[in-house]
Amino acid sequence: MTVDATLSARALLLDMDSTLVNSEAVVEFLWQRWAEEHEIPLEDVLAVAHGRQGWATMAHFLPDRPEELNRADNARMLEQETRIVEGVVPIAGAPEFMAAVADLPHALVTSANIALTERRMQAAGLALPSILITAESVSVSKPDPEGFLKGAAELGLSPQDCLVFEDSQAGIAAAKAAGMRVVGVGPRAAAFAPTAHVADLTHIRVESAPDGTIDIHILA
Repeated sequence: MTVDATLSARALLLDMDSTLVNSEAVVEFLWQRWAEEHEIPLEDVLAVAHGRQGWATMAHFLPDRPEELNRADNARMLEQETRIVEGVVPIAGAPEFMAAVADLPHALVTSANIALTERRMQAAGLALPSILITAESVSVSKPDPEGFLKGAAELGLSPQDCLVFEDSQAGIAAAKAAGMRVVGVGPRAAAFAPTAHVADLTHIRVESAPDGTIDIHILA
């Protein structure tokens, strides 16, 4: 592979599901059951669900339903997701990518709660970053930028200094709203105009400079 483009940053903010961890089979299985229960086409639900907290997706389709019911459904879904790890594997290139950034400033910014985050990262064999922004860390879901802005603040950096890795429409929109550049990962991301796009993390090479800059080389 040859270097097609290079993006430089002071820190990296990383989504988890479908960016580092392939958990799509579990996610789609559980949303299918919810969609059938509420007589909503699964494809419509999945077009919204990726990247968001579950209660936010439920509210999108059932806007008149009391929020406490959506949050209760979401809590039950999270418990189920945490129990099911069959088929949860790393995205191609994720182990090498995480090893390359281990000693560089980075944080995980995910819509999953802490229990699910720990379970899925462990199932995929990936080390947890020391800075975690999870569902418990924020008051609103992606596409709101709160999570990414909190990640930057935890790292002590401005949004412009951070580069996001994301796969979903909601996640890419959140990164842009935070004033951050974003590398879209996977086939879904290409449609949402990220700053750069890769099929998976095998197309990324990480290089650190003496001044602390992180160079992300996009490999063609």
